[in-house]
Amino acid sequence: MFVTISLLLAAACLLPAAAKLTGQPRMRKSAAHFGIPWPRYRLIGVAELAAAAGILIGLWWHPVGLAAAVGVALLLLGAIITHRKAADNAQEMAPALLALLLTLAYLTIALTG
Repeated sequence: MFVTISLLLAAACLLPAAAKLTGQPRMRKSAAHFGIPWPRYRLIGVAELAAAAGILIGLWWHPVGLAAAVGVALLLLGAIITHRKAADNAQEMAPALLALLLTLAYLTIALTG
């Protein structure tokens, strides 16, 4: 179960990271929507990429995975706050909410398993 949730969480970090780092139009539109300058928004992709790496390393060295997951949780809380400030609806917030639930599941399994 831990391996599965780790791989899902790593993918949940890696996919948006790749979109941000490659400058996908959808990500540029999101940055503009949130009023975040593109270079700063792109840095979120760097954090997401680092988180994905940390989660994968956590398969062998749990403290790194835990640290990465805590960072992801904080990043996602920031994303949800940003969505709220932009008056986004639940559907627009859904990816961040689902990723946060996945992150909390990872932390629960990692800390209790």
